[in-house]
Amino acid sequence: MNETDSTLAGKLLIAMPDMSDPRFANTVIYMCAHSEEGGMGLIVNKPQKDVSFQKLLEQMDIPTGPGLREIDVHYGGPVDHQRGFVLHSSDYASEGGTLDVDDTFRMTATLQVLEDIAKGVGPDISMLALGYAGWGPGQLEYEISQNGWLTCPASDQIVFGNDNDGKWSAALKLMGIDPLLLSSTAGRA
Repeated sequence: MNETDSTLAGKLLIAMPDMSDPRFANTVIYMCAHSEEGGMGLIVNKPQKDVSFQKLLEQMDIPTGPGLREIDVHYGGPVDHQRGFVLHSSDYASEGGTLDVDDTFRMTATLQVLEDIAKGVGPDISMLALGYAGWGPGQLEYEISQNGWLTCPASDQIVFGNDNDGKWSAALKLMGIDPLLLSSTAGRA
């Protein structure tokens, strides 16, 4: 299998119902990077209820302009929660700080993207994640083989949609799976 066939970058990970790690229960993760060295993704369905984008900008002393759009702030994962990652549409790039995930999605982790969003000149569609989910070499592949995750193509409606409580079941339905009929037991031949 070549790298193009095996990469999960640009795909969604959907936690199985019996996910043993409570931090990932019912999560949908957008995979930003995946290679032999490991993987990095952002949880897209767990908003930070006590953190608003506006308040975050105020805490960081980032001035706002008339074009400021309030964007969702999410718990991106258990690694490096003090660091922000902006997952956004492909219409924006920051010099040296933007990862082109695929034709639809990019991820930027610079102060510049926050300043641009605050001025109203950032990406058309975006969400901010504090922290990320990370896996070492082979770890994610093992978790998938143990029936911890399902994978499917990403949908901007799921990634950027407002129905955070419904994203998990919407991702399963995108695969043609009824969440009520999903078994958490893997079969072995």
